[in-house]
Amino acid sequence: MLKQIIATIALAAAAGPAFAQDASEIARVQSGDSCPRCNLFQADLAYMDLSDIDVSGARLRQSDMQLSTFDDWNLSGANISVANLFGARFNRADFTSASLERATLVGAYFGSSTFTKANLSGANLSGADLSIAKGLTQQQLDTACGDPSTRLPAGLSVRACR
Repeated sequence: MLKQIIATIALAAAAGPAFAQDASEIARVQSGDSCPRCNLFQADLAYMDLSDIDVSGARLRQSDMQLSTFDDWNLSGANISVANLFGARFNRADFTSASLERATLVGAYFGSSTFTKANLSGANLSGADLSIAKGLTQQQLDTACGDPSTRLPAGLSVRACR
């Protein structure tokens, strides 16, 4: 029994740093460099103009990306859950298979961005412009919420946020 407890504690201690943010990787992205599969947990990317960056498969959970420009970003497979994308601009960004679960996309612009198989569960799309986004389905939008100012491709709708 004691061996099991020690093994559990050792495993938990070893796994801990894997969840912490990596300041050097965040700095790379803040300076405009790509960083696929990087740990950008809680990264401060607010009020920046960063274009043509590959962060595919990266962990951007709880990141602050508000009021920034992220044109031509590759976010495919990235974890962007519980992140703040308020008022951000994403022209031609790739969100294929990305998780935007419980993210705040209020007032964000997604011109020609791709959302194929993206997880929008619990995401707030109020005031967001997804009118020319690609790959969005009604099934994805049924798990998100928005408001009357949310702009979607023709034939799609989103329920009101509470």
